[in-house]
Amino acid sequence: MPTNRNALIRYKTIDACLQNRQRRWTLEDLITKVSDALYEYEGIDKGVGLRTIQADIQMMRSDKLGYEAPIVVVDKKYYTYSDPQYSITKVPLTQNDLALMNEALVLLKQFKGFSHFDQLSEVVSKLEEHIHSNEEKRVSIINFEKNENLKGLSYLDFLYQSIRQKKVLRLTYQSFKARESKTFDFHAWWLKEFKNRWFVVGIRNAKESVIHLALDRIVEVSDESSTPYLENTTILPEEYYKHVLGVTISQQQPEQIVLRFSQTHAPYVRTKPLHHSQQIIEQNHLGLTVELRLQLNFELEKEILSFGEGVEVLAPLRLRRTIGNRLKAAAQSY
Repeated sequence: MPTNRNALIRYKTIDACLQNRQRRWTLEDLITKVSDALYEYEGIDKGVGLRTIQADIQMMRSDKLGYEAPIVVVDKKYYTYSDPQYSITKVPLTQNDLALMNEALVLLKQFKGFSHFDQLSEVVSKLEEHIHSNEEKRVSIINFEKNENLKGLSYLDFLYQSIRQKKVLRLTYQSFKARESKTFDFHAWWLKEFKNRWFVVGIRNAKESVIHLALDRIVEVSDESSTPYLENTTILPEEYYKHVLGVTISQQQPEQIVLRFSQTHAPYVRTKPLHHSQQIIEQNHLGLTVELRLQLNFELEKEILSFGEGVEVLAPLRLRRTIGNRLKAAAQSY
């Protein structure tokens, strides 16, 4: 692609001139047309020089931009395309172009839960058709972890739009622990995704703390509440989750957590840290020892337990006891 906007305007203007075979184009004619176009689109009133146009023509003729335009000179004076049907806008896509477009297409398709995708769906469909018309269909080389059957995803865009428009939600919600659902007003502040599960985050009233509501536990939701919206003016999500793994947040201070992983698990933990606070303390024949600074919560326990016998909690003592008791209880089931 051209390196800047002005160059693109020059190339497109030259291209439009050379497609017009109703007149003959000298270098002076092209200079005039390009200068007029730059003034019209960019407000540049300084005329384009002869060398600039000559360099543009050479660039269009080359394969550096993928054009390889068949520009010829007739009667040693007039410039035109040897192919009357040629235009730089009709240049076929290269394999690299197709690969990049395929990757972009796969990324765009991850946003199906939002109305933005509805607005883009026609564009994406056209892009997909254009790509497939230029190459053989094949299996995607990018595969994202997703669960399109997860309950509550249909609420995703509605909640997003309500947050943007600062509307109070009227929610009917039933947690896993509750026997019956409850209906209440909810001031949603942001959406949070963790382990492929979505939560809407906010407060029920000015006296209560921030809570996370799982979208798959929402029974019904509307934005018909008449309660004035309580806006978030103090909490930055990035700071809010700084010392936690997951979405269970308390008022406790983060603690120093020391874990020792076996040699088998060490490469995975080293290359994919459990948390951004992870620091390597030691690596030897016993394995990899790391330190993290986190609040103790349910998600942290689940993460540690997922390594099974491949990890040992060295500190703090109460976390070591908790994990030990849960492993003992699990072993009794076998």
